[in-house]
Amino acid sequence: MDYKLLGNADLKISRLGLGTWAFGGDEFFGWSGQDKEDSVATVLTAVDAGINWLDTAPIYGLGLSEEVIGVALKKIPQNERPLIFTKCGLLWEKKSGQETDVRASLTPQSIRRELEDSLSRLGVETIDLYQIHTPPEDGSSLEDAWSTMLDLVTEGKVRYAGVSNFSVAQLEQCSKIGPINSVQPELSLIKREAGEEVIPWCGENGTGVITYSPLYSGMLTGGVTRERLASLDDSDWRKNAKQFTGENLDRNLAFVEFFLEHATEIGVSPSELALRWVLSWKPVTGAIVGARRPSQLKGWANSSLEPLSSDTLSLISEKLSVTGAGIGTPTRP
Repeated sequence: MDYKLLGNADLKISRLGLGTWAFGGDEFFGWSGQDKEDSVATVLTAVDAGINWLDTAPIYGLGLSEEVIGVALKKIPQNERPLIFTKCGLLWEKKSGQETDVRASLTPQSIRRELEDSLSRLGVETIDLYQIHTPPEDGSSLEDAWSTMLDLVTEGKVRYAGVSNFSVAQLEQCSKIGPINSVQPELSLIKREAGEEVIPWCGENGTGVITYSPLYSGMLTGGVTRERLASLDDSDWRKNAKQFTGENLDRNLAFVEFFLEHATEIGVSPSELALRWVLSWKPVTGAIVGARRPSQLKGWANSSLEPLSSDTLSLISEKLSVTGAGIGTPTRP
């Protein structure tokens, strides 16, 4: 496993990190049929493979993902434990029946309350990287929120602070108050918008980038077919997602067919090819890859992460243009 410093933070992280959204199971916008023992085993296997950071959030399973990670951490010697990256800013309230009300809010009080809850669920005293999950939507002040995040760093409850799903305008807004250690945008061959402005901004400002969904929730591994989508439980978020339905799905699967063939031609797994494309963007420090069970670490946890050749990048770019797959104008690093 290769390691790289996370921008201006003194954290040397593996180029790949374990994403734990699926650990939350089918609770609110989740993944159906997740087993807690599988989740714990996945963490242990990932750490054995050299992955030294876990990405989670309270909203994943409404606290369940963090709780499961807390169980896994107790099984790992203190000096071998991975870094913990979690988030704040998405609050939920259980309604009657199966309904859950979720809102994006970032008052100083709610940030501090969320942090204490996360520390308790995870069973740790400090969060290595604390991130704003998404900009507020309730009128709460972004400036006050970022000032609070920096205060938490000063107080020692958080080592470094970052943001996720921010625009360049919002990054500028926060950076006037204090440094942003990391930015977490979505980036894959299917979702490429972050390459237009956000990733270049990070490169210019020395901010680390950890991308999420580089395999686009299994689509770029070849594991997503029409038959598989039809068989998913109704609680699985992909059932109605734009890129997994209708003409978007047609275009994406046309590109994936080429992508799988090209991976075979050059002797790598589809997962490795997709990850190497993401990591070819120079400002990108690491990529979050989700897994639900240890077997899903195969094909990427021990991948070669060398940048792709110019010929391969150009060929991929051409096929993206021809098929019209995905979203975003940049088609190569």
